[in-house]
Amino acid sequence: MNIENTKAQMRKGVLEFCILSVLRNSDAYTSEILETLKDAKLLVVEGTVYPLLTRLKNDGLLHYRWEESTSGPPRKYYGLTDEGKEFLLELNNTWTELSDAVNIITQQN
Repeated sequence: MNIENTKAQMRKGVLEFCILSVLRNSDAYTSEILETLKDAKLLVVEGTVYPLLTRLKNDGLLHYRWEESTSGPPRKYYGLTDEGKEFLLELNNTWTELSDAVNIITQQN
């Protein structure tokens, strides 16, 4: 069994939650989202994030707007919809429950 595959699957499993969390306080464009994930040591490539942002938008969890940039083409800023905020709240609750359960199991002697 390849440990790198397992680790990658674990990261993919929390990526949606992390992206929504990045957007909880303010809109951001893709480069900012990627940088925040990178700063948290969650290494993700653009090719993974763009389809996920599109799916989250199509699911009604995100909205986007175009904003002119002084250093190039316009930028697409993503933000949470009201439904996205509710969804994130549910994910937060689920994450806490799951994290607590895993900690109990993994810290048993």
